Amino acid sequence: MNSETRWLNDHEQEVWRAFRELLWGFESALDRQLLRDSDLSGVEYSVLASLSEAEKGVMRARDIAQQLDWERSRLSHLLKRMEARGLVERVACPTDARGFNVSMTPAGWDALRQAAPGHVTFVRENVFDPLSDAEREALLSATTKMQQSIRNAGLWGNTGKSS
Repeated sequence: MNSETRWLNDHEQEVWRAFRELLWGFESALDRQLLRDSDLSGVEYSVLASLSEAEKGVMRARDIAQQLDWERSRLSHLLKRMEARGLVERVACPTDARGFNVSMTPAGWDALRQAAPGHVTFVRENVFDPLSDAEREALLSATTKMQQSIRNAGLWGNTGKSS
């Protein structure tokens, strides 16, 4: 056993367990809400939302992966499934023969329009409504600091990976 290990005290264990449960449960609850209301998974919604914010609804696949902090292989598998469902189209990139662009189809736009109201309602009711303004600011501060700590350790998302 490492004598320098800084073990958690009882209160820290309570905080950690509550946070861990939130992390695991929130993503599952969000996926269930999206699937129930729109037949989209959380990752599919994330891709469609990114495309909806891009000029003309078109993005380079590598840019989507970078924006979502995903490995390109993960995105590639997802895009194949989304293309099979008619939500997106992949087309050769005119400026890079090795890359491709992704665009949302009319069915993808329809799916996003159907999903967005329930998604926003879920986020509002479960993230913002239960918290005061001060708690929201504290949450933003805390999550930003935790993300930066993990990034500084080189363990966040695609840090250090070729994408």
